[in-house]
Order: sequence, then structure tokens, then C-alpha cells
Amino acid sequence: MAKARLEIDPEAFDPDATDPELVKLTEWLRNEQRQRPDPWSLPLDKVRQARKEGKGIFPYARRDKAAESHVHIGSAGREIPIRIIRPTDGATRGTFLHFHGGGWVFGSAEESDPRLRRLADATGLTVVSVDYRLAPEHPFPAGRDDCVDVAIALANGNLPAPRGFLAIGGESAGAHLAVLTLIRLRDEYKLRPFGAALLVAGCYDLSLTPSVRAADAERLILNADDVKEYVLRLVPDEYSLKDPQVSPLYAELGGLPPARFSCGTRDLLVDDTVFMATRWIAAGNAAELHLTNGGVHVFEAFPSEVGKKSLDGMEAYLRDRIDFPA
Repeated sequence: MAKARLEIDPEAFDPDATDPELVKLTEWLRNEQRQRPDPWSLPLDKVRQARKEGKGIFPYARRDKAAESHVHIGSAGREIPIRIIRPTDGATRGTFLHFHGGGWVFGSAEESDPRLRRLADATGLTVVSVDYRLAPEHPFPAGRDDCVDVAIALANGNLPAPRGFLAIGGESAGAHLAVLTLIRLRDEYKLRPFGAALLVAGCYDLSLTPSVRAADAERLILNADDVKEYVLRLVPDEYSLKDPQVSPLYAELGGLPPARFSCGTRDLLVDDTVFMATRWIAAGNAAELHLTNGGVHVFEAFPSEVGKKSLDGMEAYLRDRIDFPA
């Protein structure tokens, strides 16, 4: 199995080569966002509830009837809710530890149920998704610490989930938290339990990469001001935004598992993905980079054949790592 595959096809950035489905999705998002209020003008609890009810920009996520709700008791007795989705056929080969997106401010584990049900059935992995603490009520490092606590419990066999083959990942803010979790496990706990990482459209430099800084004000899923608002709520003043604890792009990345990085080229976080994939390989780790022409931020959340193809690739990556672990 190839150690690394980092290829950038210029056609991925050619607007004339964008799949018509994604062109249509972009136009729908543009028109829809023009009719919606600025989310920062609304109370956070109302935005959070609207997301759960499918009244935000993302489609409604139907709750999985077979999902299990558990509470893990973490450090200092903290209660950390987790959601477990097991393969429908009852057979399982290990566990995928998942962290949801939402800019560290929004989102919940249950909002990922349809995606995680699909992943569990396609890979044979039980999925554990963490309801980590959200900012601004709980600024950094609260959410990261919850993720680390659950990861340690999983590695040590202290969760109602199989060990077997272990993988980790998430989308957007969840991808950021997954990388921070891997680094902290390696450095502070001398643990490297995960055999693969699935990192989708992550934000790895909270001081903002060029593609974020250069983005215009148009909000498809998010714009540069949204990223700034998220970071403002997450990171206390005592941290530098280039601190490796906060922005893993600046961290030592050696000894981390094989990773699949993916992002759409209409996503303002595309530099984060390209830069982090490059640094991952430079540190001696295996990595793949997958860019989808014209894909907006986490475009896979919307129904399309292009989105399904992207999800197929993620699931195939995990199956390959289970069958042929590094």
C-alpha cells in the first residue's frame, strides 16, 4: 500500500469542470442565505435548536432509532454524553471515534446520525460520537479535553464499544479536534491507538490561512467573518492563535496515523486541508489528499451523487486500513 498520495489536479480548481450538481447546490445556497438572518444576530441557543430541527442551512438529520445514548465520566467527574451507532448486521470490526462540526459553537452528536449510520454499515465499525462542551460557555481547552477523555477511555477498553481496529475523525471543527486529540494522546499519554484518521474540511490554523483571509463576504455555508466569530468565542485571550495547542498546523506531527484529508475547492478552508496534508506527509506519516471541484464547505451534508461519491471514498479508505493496517 502506498505510503502517501498527495496529488493536486489543476482541474479541481477549474470552474468550468465543476459537476452541475455542485453548481446547482451553490446557487441554491447563495439564494437561501440571502433570505436568512445573520446567525450572529440571533441568540446562540436559538441557532443551536434550529440546527437540530433542520431549520438551519443544513438538511434535517433524522435521528437513528438504534443509536444508544451513554454518559462517560471524564476527568474531574465531568459527564460527557456520547452517542453510539453499531452496524445494523450486529457484526463489528472496531470503533470509529467521531467529533461533530459546528465551529466549536454549534452542533451535536445526534445531528450526524444519518452519516454515521451509513459509515457504520459500510465499514463494520461501531461509531462513538462525542457531545463535547461548546464555546463560548466552555472555551478552549474544554471541548478538546472532553474528546481526549473519551479517546483514552476507548483505547483502554472503558467504553461500551469494541476496540479491535480504531479510527478517529470528524468534519470541520471536528477534524480540528481529532488532530488535537491525536497529538495530546501521543505527547501526554504516550498512546497511539488509532490506525487511521478521516479528516474532512478541517480548520487547522485558527490565525486564518490565506484562503480564509482572501474569501469574499458571501456566505454559502460560512464566510471569513464566521470563522473569525467562531475563533473569537473558542480561544481565550491568553492563547496565541498560532499556539500549536490551538492550531495544529504548527504542531510537531510525527508519529500520527495514516490520514485521509478531503475538502471542496469552493470551501474557504481549502488551504487548511492542503497545508495540513503536506505537513502530515513531511512529518513522515501516510496521507491522501482528495479535493472535489466546486465543493462548498462539508458539501457531503447535502444530497447529491457527488456527495455520495465523496462519502464512498471515505468509507473505502477505512475499509482498506482495516484490511491492511499500517
